[in-house]
Amino acid sequence: MKNRYLCTNTLPSTRLINHPIMHINRNIPFVVKAAVVLLLLCCSSCAPRKGYVTITGYAQGGTYAVKFNMDGVSQKPEEIRDSVEAILHRIDFSLSGYNKNSLLSRFNAGETVTPDSLFADIYSHAYKFWEETDGLVDAAAAPLFDLWGFGFRSGEMPSGEMVTRTVKESGMKRLRADIRSAVGEDGTLEPSDLLLDELSGNASLSETAVAPKLNYNAIAQGYSCDLVAAYLYSLGVKDMMVDIGEIYCDGVNPSGQRWTIGIDRPVDGNNELGADIQGIFRVPAGPHGVVTSGNYRKFYVRDGRKYAHTIDPQTGYPVSHSLLSATVLASDAMTADAYATYCMVIGLDAARAFIESHPDLEACLIYDDNGAFATWCSSGFSLETAATSRR
Repeated sequence: MKNRYLCTNTLPSTRLINHPIMHINRNIPFVVKAAVVLLLLCCSSCAPRKGYVTITGYAQGGTYAVKFNMDGVSQKPEEIRDSVEAILHRIDFSLSGYNKNSLLSRFNAGETVTPDSLFADIYSHAYKFWEETDGLVDAAAAPLFDLWGFGFRSGEMPSGEMVTRTVKESGMKRLRADIRSAVGEDGTLEPSDLLLDELSGNASLSETAVAPKLNYNAIAQGYSCDLVAAYLYSLGVKDMMVDIGEIYCDGVNPSGQRWTIGIDRPVDGNNELGADIQGIFRVPAGPHGVVTSGNYRKFYVRDGRKYAHTIDPQTGYPVSHSLLSATVLASDAMTADAYATYCMVIGLDAARAFIESHPDLEACLIYDDNGAFATWCSSGFSLETAATSRR
């Protein structure tokens, strides 16, 4: 589960908020470049404006908030809002698993689709994370999420046989690394064509030849943050906080200080944002994504046993360990998103070792220590007003 945060320095008062970043001079998808160019052409005569503004709205099943400094920016806030909403609408049309008319939903329904740049781009990132995590962050494990009732539809308690079969019938292990190699000359993609060659020609669709389904919940919100941030950079924005369920921030807040967020205490059923926080984190200078993943808001109890929403794609079962939440700091929100999920799959000890072996990442891990909350933070992650142990 991806969690929201308490932002302690938004104005006028305290407010609840929660890929490699694609700067304008890097690898922004074509659709974002086009939107940027169009906006710049339309607004080149606008006078510069100053001060912070906040754009809010609804996206991806929740609310979003984008706060940024207008200093040196010529576009009007209303025009920036419209462009941000256009980007989010394009993401929804392409990648949403809840929008039944999106490219992703149609692909998962077995339809032939014409992938846009976002569909192809996020697939390449998802495949990279699958490789880097040894298959534990797997966007093609969508049938497993559905099987346990944590995907795009509710499922019943599965049998062991169903779990085993679904593990064989899903996963990036069955799919091509490059989605473009599966796209036809007419630009369309048939789901079964994404299967490896030795599987795609199997007309009987045996266990390993079932058409694939994708679920980008582990990276989509972080990816969305990065795209919006890339657009803001293109306008000359230097100070920003983008909150679309996950966070990307850079520069300083309206008080001229580092952006700060509150990390929720991972109490089962803690659904009121900021009502019970474990501590406050001041984001270091520079561009960063900050994402928390945990099991305390999405779970169910059956026959006295708690089933967490984090699924191990290799075993096919919900994880069971002491780690309650993982907050990861990375250079972009998509990377933080993916590795927060990864930490929740592998558990406390492995997550701690992983973070310590990656100097480009920082993290705060909250875990159950014999019935009490305990916290481990990496050397670059200082959690204020919380008891922090480094073991």
